[in-house]
Amino acid sequence: MITNINIAEFIKKHITLRPKSLLSKDLRLNRSVLAERIDGHSALVIGGAGTIGSSFIKALLRFKPSRLVVVDTNENGLTELTRDLRSSIGFNIPANYITYPINFGDPVFAKLLGKEGPFDIVANFAAHKHVRSEKDHYSIEAMIDNNVMRTKRLLDLLLEHPPAHFFCVSTDKAANPVNVMGASKKLMEEVLLGYSKFLPIKTARFANVAFSNGSLLAGFLQRLAKQQPFSSPLDVKRYFVSPEESGQLCLLACILGESGDIFFPKLGEEQMMTFSSIADALLTAIGLEPDYCQTEQEAREKANELQVGQKKYPVYYFPTDTSGEKLFEEFYTDEEGVQMDRFEALGVIKGKATRDEAEISMMFKELEVLFEKEDIDKFKIVHLIKDFIPNFEHIEKGKNLDQRM
Repeated sequence: MITNINIAEFIKKHITLRPKSLLSKDLRLNRSVLAERIDGHSALVIGGAGTIGSSFIKALLRFKPSRLVVVDTNENGLTELTRDLRSSIGFNIPANYITYPINFGDPVFAKLLGKEGPFDIVANFAAHKHVRSEKDHYSIEAMIDNNVMRTKRLLDLLLEHPPAHFFCVSTDKAANPVNVMGASKKLMEEVLLGYSKFLPIKTARFANVAFSNGSLLAGFLQRLAKQQPFSSPLDVKRYFVSPEESGQLCLLACILGESGDIFFPKLGEEQMMTFSSIADALLTAIGLEPDYCQTEQEAREKANELQVGQKKYPVYYFPTDTSGEKLFEEFYTDEEGVQMDRFEALGVIKGKATRDEAEISMMFKELEVLFEKEDIDKFKIVHLIKDFIPNFEHIEKGKNLDQRM
């Protein structure tokens, strides 16, 4: 099976439709300020082995930080990050560079921060990021613990070791959320904004990162390698940025934003794409033709019968029918104040704290009490989250993505 393709070039030509980064001009115009605030300063990156975290590190190392510590639970990912950086050109890897395979919610992380901090730049990319992570009350509790509760504990630690710049990644799904992942990120934003008067906190909502680890697009490459059929919804539209753009966006937000700012890319609705159209383009780019199947079983059977040199490749596209899938995405709501003139390619939501410390503590207490109950279920968690986020309109269809091919 032909799978040899330059993914970075494919993204430019068929997904973002941009020959150069969306952020090129903003990076050029602000290079001197970025250099002043990064060169000679220390950085801690949490969740740095993932696609966005590693892309942030690559954007950071175009400058000259004096020290870089990377934390992630993915030990193999940290190994590959280091090999990738040291096998590439153009990155200024400091002599004081070290990776740690630890969880930022564990006591050993607090020990590390206490002994090795403070850091001038702290960026957190550790998160449950998939809508498919919403299944039942176990998966939802783990998601809220990681995206919300551990973020608050990190902020409490940083109050004792304050950085000059702090960034924590959000998602476009936090705007008018319809799934628990988006709602958990909206809760996280509420916590961040509550702490923004004490710490220099910035965040960003942005589009799907094309071919990011674990994404549907990256899954297409895995399916090709295993000679398995493509499968995707045909009616879901998403904004896309490249991995490089994702890291650059987060760097600009982290270093140039004001406390409480929520950044997003300026992308128009006409730039949204369906996964099925990208799947077709990918097959065409490697010399294949989509063979449209009517059922999952038909697609599996045709994939099992693929022959060397065969040009038609089985695909199964379907109307979305799983919980939490919004047909389109948005970066901000009508109620949020937006600035569109500060940057060439970035808009900024001027986030305002809507809850004080007492309200945030009460919110966490109610979540903890609910999670301790034996009769907990998904519905009760969703209902409690709706109390905290009134515009959370959960789309429940009784089916999750793990039940799809």
